[in-house]
Amino acid sequence: MKSIKLMRLNIKRLNLEGSLIRINKRKSRGCVSESLDIECTPTELIQQWLPSHKHQRLISKGKENDSSQFVLARRSRKKKESMSGISLDHLPDELLLRILFYLPLQDLLRMSIVSKHWHCLTFDESLWRSVDLEGMTHLDSALQQVLKTGVRRLRCPRSYVQEFCFTGTRPLQLIQMDLSNSIIPTSALESIICHCRLLEYLSLEGQQLSDAIISSLSKNPDLLQLNLSGCSGFTAPALASMLKSCTSIEQLNISWCVFNNDHVKSVVNNLCSSVIHLNLSGYRENLKLDVLSLLPLHYSDSTLLMADCFLILKQLKHLLHLSLSRCYQIHLAALTDVDQMFPALCLLDVFGIVHNSHLPTLKEEMPHVSINSRPFSSIARPTPASKLSDCAMWNEKCRLRIKL
Repeated sequence: MKSIKLMRLNIKRLNLEGSLIRINKRKSRGCVSESLDIECTPTELIQQWLPSHKHQRLISKGKENDSSQFVLARRSRKKKESMSGISLDHLPDELLLRILFYLPLQDLLRMSIVSKHWHCLTFDESLWRSVDLEGMTHLDSALQQVLKTGVRRLRCPRSYVQEFCFTGTRPLQLIQMDLSNSIIPTSALESIICHCRLLEYLSLEGQQLSDAIISSLSKNPDLLQLNLSGCSGFTAPALASMLKSCTSIEQLNISWCVFNNDHVKSVVNNLCSSVIHLNLSGYRENLKLDVLSLLPLHYSDSTLLMADCFLILKQLKHLLHLSLSRCYQIHLAALTDVDQMFPALCLLDVFGIVHNSHLPTLKEEMPHVSINSRPFSSIARPTPASKLSDCAMWNEKCRLRIKL
């Protein structure tokens, strides 16, 4: 009997467990149907039914799953993002020119080959106002290009020009130009000077000139400083005509030119009263007492001058600088009263006529005068010999400078 009862009890338990299983299945089906009745996205359903460990593992993968939710969806193509900042081509030309102003010459030339627009910008005349081409060989093409930019200050001493002819039609804008001791054909120099109308400072030291060049200089009425030291190839009438026209000259250096007596007389008779610094040194046999009717400052190497020249020079009460170097006819005894003749005198050059042993005595007698302190004349010279390393021209450096 007991075994029969146990069997019945087991059957009841099995029936109960079966019914519970059926109920659970129904509930699970109901949950799914309920979830289907609710508006859900595939992503939410996947998140509900995916195992948690897999979800975490997938989140750690990929940069697109940085957020707390895993996204399984097709991403749209990325749009090309615009570059941050502003392109140089979008800047106004005025600002670009201001930026280019701070570039050195070599970098400016490199920028000119980027495009046509940049070529126009880099050769704007505002960037080429002052240029230094010192020591360049084969200067022809570079000089042609620089002159066309409207340069105002041009420095190219000790340079070499082989074949050159300026082909511009408009007048040049040159105000200051230094061609000292350059090798340049006379015809090339004519093509440059004949286009100049605004020159104020000019140095042609050591050049072979012509009457055409001297006549072209007379078309520059604002000329203030002119250095023709060591020049040749022009006549006395052309020189006289130029000095009559250039009435603003303050410093004139015509020392050691290939002059005869007529050239010296042209200077004496036509020199304007505006000249306050004059270098007329080196005329050993042409400068005589009868032509000393001008404002003198430098008469060095004029061997025919004697002590009686002081009779004329003493009229210059405001004389500041007197150079009598290598005027061998003037003796030491004649120099002892120089400070009394010229009370304003500050500088005295007597190289070659006063021995070094006598200099201390002469300096004691004239304590307020600096004697033999300047072995080289700086009159109208763009770069004095004591400042050659400065690469300056009339006390100012050029902004664009070629580096050799």
